Amino acid sequence: MTRLGAAALCGCLAVFLTPALVNTQEREVAPNARWWWAWTTVPDPAGVKRGQPLFIASCGSCHAANATGTPKGSNLIRSTVVRHDKDGSAIASVIKSGAPHATTLAARLTPEQVTDIVSFIRDLVQTYDKSSSGPMPADYPVRLLLTGNAEAGRAWFNGAGKCSTCHSVTGLKGIAGKYSAIELQTRFMMPRTTKPRMATVTLASGQSVTGELLVQNTYDVSVRTADGKTQSWAADEVKIDVTEPLQGHLDLLPKYTDADMHNMFAYLWTLK
Repeated sequence: MTRLGAAALCGCLAVFLTPALVNTQEREVAPNARWWWAWTTVPDPAGVKRGQPLFIASCGSCHAANATGTPKGSNLIRSTVVRHDKDGSAIASVIKSGAPHATTLAARLTPEQVTDIVSFIRDLVQTYDKSSSGPMPADYPVRLLLTGNAEAGRAWFNGAGKCSTCHSVTGLKGIAGKYSAIELQTRFMMPRTTKPRMATVTLASGQSVTGELLVQNTYDVSVRTADGKTQSWAADEVKIDVTEPLQGHLDLLPKYTDADMHNMFAYLWTLK
């Protein structure tokens, strides 16, 4: 496909962007539906349709027809297993080998049926995210967020989280007074940076060019070198290595447990 054709296609797809509500009616997957950051593709529309009745029959009694959970089963919409499963294998493993499912209908599902159920669950997740009410207010009561253990958070900061390899308590002192509770929680999970993303582009000849990354997409790569010049190449003709300033934080996202996040926030909130 040419670049012009791809641009035209993207423009056409944008026309169909519409919000949706989470329900248990027959589901249609929008052609440009959003997906969770760990997933590389949108849910298969046909799989979503096949997966809905399978999920309700095999999983709904415990996890609810819309996967939001019951006293007998967890909320799959917010499940870290679901949201961090890049190819569906983790979900499939839980369904097929998890002890709680051994005596349920889910244990008798075929691999193809499990794949369809994964598509349905992912569609529920993306629909939930698109129809959520948005961010919480800045004055959200901190007492409702302080559910973790500050000492456990400090241990994780200095240990498993490896936060102390880049940050010091001295450097973070006062951070809890600088931001509201909601903003602090957001910033340690998804921090911002003014540092540029740097990239080294290696040409077929072996020559390499390093500079600030300006463009990286399916078709083009552009960097600005130290002398202020911009250089561009076709993406499929070069190799590119990107240095992400926030890579340490991005690497933590699939590793955080709910307890880690709550404990870390509780610890950071002590740094007045």
